Amino acid sequence: MQLPTPPAPSKGATTDDAAAWVAAHLGDLTLEGPDGVRPGRHRGGQVAADAALAALDVTGYARRRNEVWPPSRRGATRVSPYVRHGLLTLRTVWDHVADAPSGDRRKYRDELLWQEYARHLHARTGDELGRSLRYEQPRTDAPWRDPWPREMACMQATVGELERDGWLVNQTRMWLASQWAVRAGADWRAGEDAFFTHLLDGSRAANRLGWQWTVGTGSGKPYGFSRWQVEKRAPQLCRGCALRDACPVQEWPEAERGAPVDGPYLGADEVPAGPRGQEGGGGEAVWLTAESLGTDDPALAADPGRPAVFCFDEPLLARLRLSGKRLVFLAETLGDLAATRPLVVRRGPVVAELAGTPLATTWAPVPGWRRRAARLDVVEQHPWPWLVRPRRAPVRSFSAWRKAVGA
Repeated sequence: MQLPTPPAPSKGATTDDAAAWVAAHLGDLTLEGPDGVRPGRHRGGQVAADAALAALDVTGYARRRNEVWPPSRRGATRVSPYVRHGLLTLRTVWDHVADAPSGDRRKYRDELLWQEYARHLHARTGDELGRSLRYEQPRTDAPWRDPWPREMACMQATVGELERDGWLVNQTRMWLASQWAVRAGADWRAGEDAFFTHLLDGSRAANRLGWQWTVGTGSGKPYGFSRWQVEKRAPQLCRGCALRDACPVQEWPEAERGAPVDGPYLGADEVPAGPRGQEGGGGEAVWLTAESLGTDDPALAADPGRPAVFCFDEPLLARLRLSGKRLVFLAETLGDLAATRPLVVRRGPVVAELAGTPLATTWAPVPGWRRRAARLDVVEQHPWPWLVRPRRAPVRSFSAWRKAVGA
């Protein structure tokens, strides 16, 4: 089913306009339903992404990246939603900080490499990244009724920010993951799904990897959330908490390392990386995915006049029930793109909606793209813009991968 073109921020459309478009055309697929669709903190679109890049200054990043409260103390860059959806590539951001102070540049680029490692790992393992990588979830003898109890000021503030804004600094992502799985003993996969529902930068690659390493299934070293971290990074939360004199996370959590498991790693010869250059030709339309929505997407850039098509995957969205703010971000991005070239937006099963059209597309390191591409008439493939092209390197740990690829 073809949908009307979303409103374009670059043409003066507001976030409320985008929210109204999502409510009207996709609201029945959202977590909140049509009446509850609201935008998150970030605006979607290439114009917003370019403005975020222009303002990106990582001076002080190494010292301030883990600060939480008040928000004015934070050193996090907030560009991750644009990176996740291909509006900014890792290479673009990497090059942008070339002149930053050396310590800040090195620490920030470490984080970019972590994102690249997540993509390599996801390309190698696919949906199996949803299994524990190296260890079982830590065992705890203290299950909680609610993994994120809102009576704790630190939980109220951070869960509220997740659900309202769709974005969190890395430090509070670690707090919430550790509280959920290490202290409360809830299944890490359910917590990862809760993040994925709301995060504007939510990807299975980065989201699952972050949870696996925080809760210890990736390294065997669970991160222990306690009051100490809150008092260090957000002291106002503790001072204003109703439980400040009876803090349930006063001490380090009691949890035992999980047992080793045989993680879902493929053989060294199986290194999905996509083409090095354009393969094939003659695509009549560019098939866009949520990974490749920037104007510099290789398939788009190959022919600026060629029409593009994006399909909201109705069966997938009906199952996931993502927060409407994630779809508002996508709608704004598509609206901006439609202001620069012909774009058709559709809703339905992707394969059925795009059947019969010779497609050009950019290879993507996600299993869903590969499954759908195999069933579509993809006659032209363009290379994924890797920061570090995959090679026969171990992916069992970030340090081993980084050494092997020379990053």
